[in-house]
Amino acid sequence: MQFKHPELLWALLLLLLPIIIHLFQLRRFKKTPFTNVRLLQKVVSQSRKSNRLKKWLLLFARLGLIAAIVIAFAQPFVTNDSAFIERDTVIYLDDSFSMQAKNDAGSLFENAIQSVLKGAEREQTVTLFTNTRTFAKSYIRDIRGSLLELTPSPHQLSLDEVLIKANTLFENGDATEKDLILLSDFQDRFARNEITLPEDIRVLGVDLKPEEPTNVAIDSLYVSATNPTALELSVNLSKTGEISDIPVSLFDGGRLIAKTSANFEETDQTRVIFSVPEEERIIGRVEISEAGLDFDNLLYFNLGEKARIKVMVIGDTSNDYLSRIFTTTEFDYTAIALSALNYTDIDSQNLIVLNELSNLPLALQNTLKAFSQEGGHIVLIPGKESALSEYNNFLSGFGQSRLNPARTDSLRITSISFQHPLYKEVFEQQVENFQYPVSSYYYPIDSNMGKVLGYSDNSPFLIGRPGLYMFSSPLSGSECNFINSPLVVPTFYEMGKQSLALPDLYYSLGDRSEVDVSVPMAQDQIIKVAREGYEFIPLQQSFANKTRLTFIDNPVEHGTYSVLVKGDTLKQISFNYPREESNLSYSDPSNLANVSMKENIEELFTDLAEENRVESLWKWFVILALIFILAEVGIQKFIR
Repeated sequence: MQFKHPELLWALLLLLLPIIIHLFQLRRFKKTPFTNVRLLQKVVSQSRKSNRLKKWLLLFARLGLIAAIVIAFAQPFVTNDSAFIERDTVIYLDDSFSMQAKNDAGSLFENAIQSVLKGAEREQTVTLFTNTRTFAKSYIRDIRGSLLELTPSPHQLSLDEVLIKANTLFENGDATEKDLILLSDFQDRFARNEITLPEDIRVLGVDLKPEEPTNVAIDSLYVSATNPTALELSVNLSKTGEISDIPVSLFDGGRLIAKTSANFEETDQTRVIFSVPEEERIIGRVEISEAGLDFDNLLYFNLGEKARIKVMVIGDTSNDYLSRIFTTTEFDYTAIALSALNYTDIDSQNLIVLNELSNLPLALQNTLKAFSQEGGHIVLIPGKESALSEYNNFLSGFGQSRLNPARTDSLRITSISFQHPLYKEVFEQQVENFQYPVSSYYYPIDSNMGKVLGYSDNSPFLIGRPGLYMFSSPLSGSECNFINSPLVVPTFYEMGKQSLALPDLYYSLGDRSEVDVSVPMAQDQIIKVAREGYEFIPLQQSFANKTRLTFIDNPVEHGTYSVLVKGDTLKQISFNYPREESNLSYSDPSNLANVSMKENIEELFTDLAEENRVESLWKWFVILALIFILAEVGIQKFIR
């Protein structure tokens, strides 16, 4: 037993007072002889013994009363040895979209917040953080309002990232016991890897999985077919749990324009198709209604009038394959000989293809360099009789790149850089075997630019970055059959698309996205992006014939936004939440080493409270004092 105010125990010296008083009350009785007093002596003896017993009982009662009162004021208590250890507690509350999953009592996220508010010790400071917010060294009662206002977000830290962030939130100190509490549903993408824990951190976890996970998600939307009168929009859906079918609606703004049903016949994925007029402008939204996660029940998209990308091919060599790739539906294609070129026309283009020119006049080099500085894109295809000195002089303005004298040995084009920006959105998976093109006339390239396509000896066939691409071989002659391979179309098509970043049907929030507005902006003009009262200014870069908008941290909510200049709408851009959280597949956190799992949040906080339990005993000593008072009253009354 320990005391909160041990200095008050000096008051136990007051126990001497009743002892001293008791001693002064002891008297010696003088014997007086009397005839025939045998009977009288017996009665007196009995009275003296009774009186002495009464005084001893009163002494013990008074001593007990004083001792109980003094000890009660000293506030005695008993506790565990761990209660006196200084503790630093950090709580991670998973607020990712998967926590929208529901049980009988509501969503996992809402239940977790309520359990934290009820279970956490109110007199202990804790640090609580989510994927997006941090509440450092706060009492739970002080952040109650902020916790109740939290909503699930599209951001999800990995378990490694949670441990790293938690480690920075702990206070330094050798005498501190560090507890990290994980409140999460432990999705596969959250805890997919083994973790390494610092030795001085104890990790406690609560697995917040739903009892029966069910969800239907709208995964993606794309144009699957076109014809002169209509577009076919394909919508991919996926499901988790036992769901057979669900209605799918297509809206244009607030107007319902189509509705169908998605059937999951012994599969977890399905597709529905909507047909819309080809020329109609649609501010679209695909919507489903189901009881799983909410964020993936909507998918916004935008079908607007797209500007055509301006492509100019300069050269006398045959370019029929380029005219078939750069079709008039998406591109404004122009082919012109160098002798007929008006240099002032270059500034209005988005992509310039130098198609096997024998010479690069200095005036053309200077014009192209200025064109590149203003955001224009260039593709360089050397000719069989190209003047390497002029080519290398031009390339000197783009870094350390040069063409070496031609070689005539035959090489296959066997390697593809699938992660290069040119092909990043072309291939769904890496291709191991394809129809290898062959080149028997090429200029070896020395360059620090990334290799896009390579020969079998690892030398580059195509190098470049967004803004400049260069082939090592002529393409039109019989020495190279690249234009007959399946790679030629996606290669040049992506080069054309990159030269003017037209808005896609939609973008994912959190990804870096670039959109070009095909009008230059005056120096004092600012482009704004707005939706229903929410407005922000994106990163923007102005060029001679366009303005590039870059979206990274904004917007933060899904929807279709308007691009505004002085209040006028230039175009619409749609953003959607990423869909990684839609797949309700979970890991087993009990397999994580050195993580102690609890059944629920209530049990977790109960165990922590038991470790810190301090049981006060002063009330019992007050009760004991009352007992001694009653005992004294009883002694006075009943003992004669």
